[in-house]
Amino acid sequence: MLSGILKSDVAIQVHIQIIRIFTRMREMLLANKDILLKLEILEKDVKENKQDIALIFEALKQLLNRPEEKRKMIGFKPDDV
Repeated sequence: MLSGILKSDVAIQVHIQIIRIFTRMREMLLANKDILLKLEILEKDVKENKQDIALIFEALKQLLNRPEEKRKMIGFKPDDV
């Protein structure tokens, strides 16, 4: 506050720097606010789609854990006469 009242060149420069710093801080807070809002939206979407994702993974597990069928042997077979 004192730098705004004093008339010296140094006081004026300090006052200008203080104003610039507070302006940057406000911009950073607003930018972070946007990021936080986007994260909240993503979190909400994930929660809504959680059941669908679980269903997909369950289907994949079933495909990977299918019991193997007996294979028919291939190769030379002597005739049973």
